[in-house]
Amino acid sequence: MKEEKKKEVIGRTVLVDLPRLGFAGIPAKTDTGAYYCSLHCHFINVKVEDGKKILCFNLLDPSHPEYQERTISYKRKFIEKQIKNSFGDSEMRYLIRTSVRIHSRRIRAWISLTDRGNMKYPMLLGSRLLRNKFVVDVSLKEEKPT
Repeated sequence: MKEEKKKEVIGRTVLVDLPRLGFAGIPAKTDTGAYYCSLHCHFINVKVEDGKKILCFNLLDPSHPEYQERTISYKRKFIEKQIKNSFGDSEMRYLIRTSVRIHSRRIRAWISLTDRGNMKYPMLLGSRLLRNKFVVDVSLKEEKPT
């Protein structure tokens, strides 16, 4: 019989790191109703270099305290997919596959890039990342929104 790993308890908010993107301590809200994670970005576009598509984006935006005026050129695999937003509207988004660190646990996840400028938290953690790894206790809160 396969031994089941113990699930870590996290709160409704948690600080996450995106090591491959060079960001740490991003406030994230757990959202068990969302399938994918989503991350606040702006200036999202695709360029072609040497016949290869490269996804370019800036994490966060200039109004965010942790904003770094740095364009990320994502050369790894990315996809474009129809995703329903929190209002139920369907929109086309780019998804990247990268690692997310929550406390001491590092997880590879698909993250959709979108404008979350009007939201309290720049990142949402969806059920696909949370499933079989974490239990969400909504009474716990790791940090205040920025």
